[in-house]
Amino acid sequence: MDIQQVNTDWENWKRFLGQAVEFAEELGVSRERITNLAQQAGQVLADNVTPANPEQKALKELWTVADQQERQMLANLMTKLVANRPGSYAAF
Repeated sequence: MDIQQVNTDWENWKRFLGQAVEFAEELGVSRERITNLAQQAGQVLADNVTPANPEQKALKELWTVADQQERQMLANLMTKLVANRPGSYAAF
C-alpha cells in the first residue's frame, strides 16, 4: 500500500491503523497498552504531521484543545473505531 495514499485517504488510514492494532493484539499487547501507544502516536502526529484530509484535521483540532484525559479518550475511541471495522477480528 502506498504510504501517501494511506495518509490522504481516510478509509485507507483507518484500515492501516486497524492492521496495526490487530498486529499488536497478535503479539499479545494489552488493550490498555495499545491505547497508551495510540495516545503517544497521536501526540507525535499532532506535533509533527500536517493533516492530509478533513478528518485528520478535525482530529488534530480536537487533540489540540483536549486535556490529558480527553486525549486518552480520543486515542481509545480511535483504537476502537479501527478495531471494529468489518473484516477486523480485533476484539475491543
